[in-house]
Amino acid sequence: MQKKELPIGVYDSGAGGISVLAQARICLPHENFIYYGDSANAPYGTKSEEEIRDLSLACGDFLCRQGVKMIIIACNTATSITVQAMREKYNIPIISIEPAVKPAVEKYPEGKIAVLATPATLHQKRYLHLLDKLGAMDQAVNISCDGLAEIVERGNLSDPHIKAYLCEKFLPYRRCDFNGIVVGCTHYSFISDQIRDVARKICGGPCEIFDGMYGTARHVADVLALEGLLNDSFSEGRIKFFSSGEAHHIDVFERFLKIFKK
Repeated sequence: MQKKELPIGVYDSGAGGISVLAQARICLPHENFIYYGDSANAPYGTKSEEEIRDLSLACGDFLCRQGVKMIIIACNTATSITVQAMREKYNIPIISIEPAVKPAVEKYPEGKIAVLATPATLHQKRYLHLLDKLGAMDQAVNISCDGLAEIVERGNLSDPHIKAYLCEKFLPYRRCDFNGIVVGCTHYSFISDQIRDVARKICGGPCEIFDGMYGTARHVADVLALEGLLNDSFSEGRIKFFSSGEAHHIDVFERFLKIFKK
């Protein structure tokens, strides 16, 4: 097999990274993908940096054993902690995701931007440096969503607990008039409509959703082209799913992928 035909590896702590996989597949329909969900160790958002680094490198080792030509870190929490270590360890391109604060601030330079993310993401130096670089320290309203990824991970996106959770998180910001809302965890991409609707009702404002999965997918395509790694086959690419957890997690991954086909 030529290197161009090798699959792209994608990993996350569970099902959340399927959103990034789906967008990458839309951009690159001829590429083959391997998705690895570390469901046995989910969530990452409340773990220590050392734990997240060790788990992420284990995911990277697994994907490299499968013979991937690139790895996408489809987890905001893992990105800042692990990306440098992975780039030093693996001799292939490593692509990471980060909260889409930049496009939100660029569109609404004077507006209020809510950033929903895990506790680990919001406290990481990489994220704080991003806010500082954009001059958005005062503009961004950080909303720590401990436990939300776990609710989404169960696979029932119509679970009433999701709306109740979001109402509780947004109530302290009643009538804040958010211009934009950054979904800073890939799990939240699957409930972005609910996030927007609840925020509009409680906080007001347009509450436009900004999601890093789009920029990440475009960056993957750009790097593959730059490195001469684009699969030039005309056949539709294949996707293989793996999980460190129980077998039913594969069913959740496949079901979540279909959401983006509608």
